[in-house]
This record gives sequence, structure tokens and C-alpha cells, in this order.
Amino acid sequence: MDPGSIANLRIREEELEDPKAGEVQVAVKAIGLNFADLFTVWGMYKAAPSKDFIPGLEYSGVVSKVGPGANYLREGDRVMGITRFGAYVDTLNIDARYVVKLREKWSFTDGASFLVQALTAYYGMVDLGRLQKGETVLIHSAAGGVGLQANRIAKRFDAYTIGSIGSSHKIDTLKSEGFDDWIVRSKNFAHDLRNTLGDRRLDIVMECIGGSVLMDGIKQLGVQGRMIVYGSASFTTPGDRPNKLKMMMRYLRRPKIDPLLLPNSNKSVIGFNLIWLYAQIEKFEEILNALEEMQLPAPIIGERYTFDKLPDAIRKLQSGMTIGKVVVELQEPLTS
Repeated sequence: MDPGSIANLRIREEELEDPKAGEVQVAVKAIGLNFADLFTVWGMYKAAPSKDFIPGLEYSGVVSKVGPGANYLREGDRVMGITRFGAYVDTLNIDARYVVKLREKWSFTDGASFLVQALTAYYGMVDLGRLQKGETVLIHSAAGGVGLQANRIAKRFDAYTIGSIGSSHKIDTLKSEGFDDWIVRSKNFAHDLRNTLGDRRLDIVMECIGGSVLMDGIKQLGVQGRMIVYGSASFTTPGDRPNKLKMMMRYLRRPKIDPLLLPNSNKSVIGFNLIWLYAQIEKFEEILNALEEMQLPAPIIGERYTFDKLPDAIRKLQSGMTIGKVVVELQEPLTS
């Protein structure tokens, strides 16, 4: 596709060569959608190519060919993996180090819904946020893929978790997932957050909203509090194309953080991009091992689409009304 609009997505046939040394070829069965995909399709994701390319970060499938030296995997293995773009396909070649065997009882949709979310949540809270036993964590977009995994990981540290959501229809999901409390975001978010915290100190914020919500979180952070910024959902606009005028206005009005004031308040603001982690293979494998030890439950799948409806799947994700993961399923290869 050429970036700029969801409507620019097209199904196109290309010949795929055999996997090179250290690679495997995967017949894709499911593709997981992420909010980064929307900004990639819009041409507003700096890490993505600026011209014709294949979007997508996350997938699951079956190993169909094994290149020389990729001895960890065999043909027929059920796997899940991440890629630095290129997942919106029915077959791909990928460095075998970024492919993980699918758990025995997990479906392909489960596999396509786990890695990006769990890696983001773990790296943000544990590696960067230094989450400690019993701390209080505010998790934005709590009913989304990252938010749900963040809560599950935080609970392994006996953390007190507060979820923020954009719609009250997501409350039941937070209850069933064991969140200790929740806030439906509104213009009164700052007031609601203070009341929800009560006498508790806010230790970590998993921030993916931006705007005034971001600043409200910083103000409520306790001494030595850490805000982990990994997204900016407030910049999304309706429609297949980004409304650049509205986005520019929101950018100009965005919160400004004076780093000179941070030492006085003993607070930290830390940003990261999962694409960076993709390039750090040792850290990537370290976190995967930690997640495997946790044996987290299968992800929640909120929406399923067929491959020909992929643009509609992105539009659904864009709406902000989804719960859990939006997945695109491929029952058969796109070409015979």
C-alpha cells in the first residue's frame, strides 16, 4: 500500500523466495491488529517506510519451510511471531529468532494477539517502570490488548490496579479481569482519579492517551512515580484519512513537561517504542523467557475479521470501542 489512507490497502500478489539462512517461511493463519498499524497506514509512524510497503507487526501460523541454520523450528510447527512490518500477508519469511512456538492449547487467533501486547506491557512496567510488589498502577485503555496484559502482569507483583476506559460498556471486562478499580474517562478525569486513589500513592502510569489525561497522571504521580509513555491515542481522528488540521491543533495544545522541574518532584517520564525492542534481540529473548515463566492466560479476542475485510478491521480498531484484540483470520492462502 501507499501510506495516507485506510482505503489505500490493496490485495496484491507477489512471488516469495525460499527462506534464507536463519529464516523460516510461515503460512499465516491470523494477523493481530495494533494501534500502531493505524498510524502506519496513515503514513504517520516514523519507523515505517514512507512509500509502498506491507503493514502489520504481529501474526501466527504454520512453518512451511525452514532455511539453513534455523534448526529450532521444523516444518509443521504452529508458531506466533512479530515482524518489523510486513505481517498483512498469507506467507512470509522471517528471522527464526522472532518466531515462538504456539502453546499447545492456544488457537492461531490467541497467538496473533499476544506478543506485541505482552512485550509492551512487560517492558514498560517491569524493565522501565521497575514495578515493585504492592505498588499502585494506573493502566489507560485498560480493556485493550496492552491494558489487559498489563493488569495480568501487574497482578503477579500483587499490584493495586486502576483501569481507565473510554466507555462504560467495558467495565464488566475489567471486573472479570480482576482490576481493583476503574475510571470511565471524561472531562472530570483529574477529579475522578484523585477520588479513586484516595490515600494511595500512584507509582506507575501506563500512558497511551496523551493530551490532558497525560498531564493529569503526572500531577497525581507520587514521589518516585514513573510514567511510561508508549502511545498517543488522543491524536486519532475519524475517517479513512487523518484529519491533519485537528491533529495539528491537538499537537500544539499538547502538555509541555519541563525537565528542570522533574528533580524537584522526584517523578520520571519514560517513553519507548516497541520497534526499538525488536532490534535488541537479547532483550527480546529475555522478556519472552520471563513471560513464558509467568504462563499468562490466553488473550481476550474481541473482534474477528476475514482477510478481505482487513480495512474494516482497522476502522473498528480506530473506533476505540473494541475490547481485547482485533484479529484478521486467513483460512486458506490468498492464491491457489
